[in-house]
Amino acid sequence: MVALAGCGSSSSSESEPPAAGTTTATAPTTTAEQTQTDPLAGAGTTVVVATSTAKATSLLERVAIGHHEGYDRVVFQFRDEGLPGYRVEYVQPPLQEDGSGAPVDVAGKAFVVVRMEPASGFDLNSGEGELVYKGPKRISGGEAGATVVNEVVRTGDFEAVLSWAIGLESKAAFRVTTAASPSRLIVDFRNQ
Repeated sequence: MVALAGCGSSSSSESEPPAAGTTTATAPTTTAEQTQTDPLAGAGTTVVVATSTAKATSLLERVAIGHHEGYDRVVFQFRDEGLPGYRVEYVQPPLQEDGSGAPVDVAGKAFVVVRMEPASGFDLNSGEGELVYKGPKRISGGEAGATVVNEVVRTGDFEAVLSWAIGLESKAAFRVTTAASPSRLIVDFRNQ
């Protein structure tokens, strides 16, 4: 996008001086390259933590991976309003399953764990219980066209703590954002 400043015509052939007490400035020329913004402004590699905004246990409905210019995206979508508390951070292998401590293999050379609570893919408050998240426990980034995200793997859904590991091709800056309608926790990884 190119910004245009000072466009238009004047009915006067002479410039009028500025009114007393005002300042005039010439707008700088802007090129298309200068107006492009970094889609991951503020991204980093440090821990990101937030508290829950949900009224009850957040129920995971969907996990998705997407590829965009400048970043790969992982989205955790929840059924109701509000989000669980979360902690997003780089971890060192070996990765372990919550509860059992069993080792979990995740494709990648660098690993980010997204720990959400209170959250689950299973609703214990609906009669005999309801499986809410019906998707796979292991999702390939390559199948989604991702270039940095290799794989996303569920590493735990135990006692209202839901954890997913994200395997990356290499350590990359990430940014965590949220969205509503539906409630989503979004983790973007720089892919350039």
